[in-house]
Amino acid sequence: MSEAVSENPQEELATFKRPGDGEDTGKGPVPDPADLSIEEINPINPRMFSQNKFQGYFKRLREEDPVHFNETELAGRYWSLTRYEDIKAVDTDHENFSSAHGITLGLPVDTPLPEGALNVSMFIAMDPPTHDVQRKTVTGVVAPSNLANLEPLIRERTCKVLDSLPEGEAFDWVDTVSIELTTMMLATLFDFPFEERRKLTRWSDVATAVPGAGLVDTEEQRREELIECLQYFTNLWEQRKANPGDDLVSMLAHGEETKNMQPLEFLGNLILLIVGGNDTTRNTMSGSVYAMNKWPEQFAKIVENPGLIPHMVAEVIRWQTPLAYMRRTANNDCEIRGKQIKKGDQLLMWYVSGNRDESVFPNADQLDLDRKNVRNHLSFGFGIHRCMGNRLAELQLRILWEEILKRFEKIEVLEEPERTYSSFVKGYTYMPVRVTRKK
Repeated sequence: MSEAVSENPQEELATFKRPGDGEDTGKGPVPDPADLSIEEINPINPRMFSQNKFQGYFKRLREEDPVHFNETELAGRYWSLTRYEDIKAVDTDHENFSSAHGITLGLPVDTPLPEGALNVSMFIAMDPPTHDVQRKTVTGVVAPSNLANLEPLIRERTCKVLDSLPEGEAFDWVDTVSIELTTMMLATLFDFPFEERRKLTRWSDVATAVPGAGLVDTEEQRREELIECLQYFTNLWEQRKANPGDDLVSMLAHGEETKNMQPLEFLGNLILLIVGGNDTTRNTMSGSVYAMNKWPEQFAKIVENPGLIPHMVAEVIRWQTPLAYMRRTANNDCEIRGKQIKKGDQLLMWYVSGNRDESVFPNADQLDLDRKNVRNHLSFGFGIHRCMGNRLAELQLRILWEEILKRFEKIEVLEEPERTYSSFVKGYTYMPVRVTRKK
């Protein structure tokens, strides 16, 4: 990096309330969407997702107000795009809709951050040409040749984890399987000390957590833990500068476009790679088990024909949608479906809604392994920001289910899972299951 981590990085990361956190932090049940006027619906509410009540809200928006306006004192003006075609159109138009102001709901673009506030940058929140060259620096880790090299290791670890599961006893699938498998993979990609790999899980969770909702108490606690992440990886950076390998840290430390990053830019790219490699795949792993319990007739299809597994993986990724939305910012005044978007307005592309758009995916709330257009889902995004790790995620999920079918008659979800309190990461925090092995 161009300079060392600040001797007092806390001064660079002041506490402030983030717009996506505090729109609705109540603890009670969310209201029935039918009881609200369309103007009262604000889909950024994290309780909609933690209570698994998002479907009805987005159905109303798709039908009645697909380009939906909200304005709050903290976030200013923002629009929710809820239909498939509108989301795809904005996602593929980086000239008119910028990523450079952030990928989640934030402060208005003309509002300065509080002095010293957490202001990390990452290449997914950049426009060309900086985005393109920084992304290119690390794409080698998910190149087809490297994925082919990783497949035996992924399968070996998957087999080991599945073989260790207790039969006839309740255990948490989220922690025992989903988190463990994805964290091991992440440690390999970073060449991170394997015995300390759960630090990666913690930093991933802290980066996207809502303060006061159970994982971290305050923004100050989040700041301190992310500083720990930065300092830990700064030491790895210095080691890889001297002794490079084929890992992500080495790629960043030696890339022409990344070797002079500022510390907070390094932290931003770390958070991007950690969350992208951890939260999304692990939540789809858990979601796949939940979905196969919810629709046992679909599970029967892959038992009868394991060749359907790749198709099932794509359908589960659509149905789960592990990141609920991404944000863009309007570069110019424009119009979408007759709504007047102003320059600087934030646009939230609700992938979770576009993936449930009945005009594109009939019976979209259902898991359907016979769905013909399943690979057209929005979960990986479109355009220049399409998820670079999509093939790795699919590989991990395919191997998981190939090995599940070899071992288990069934995986029974024992109670409704606990879900992530977030309107950005759509995931699971706890899901008790019991497995029955094949005789």
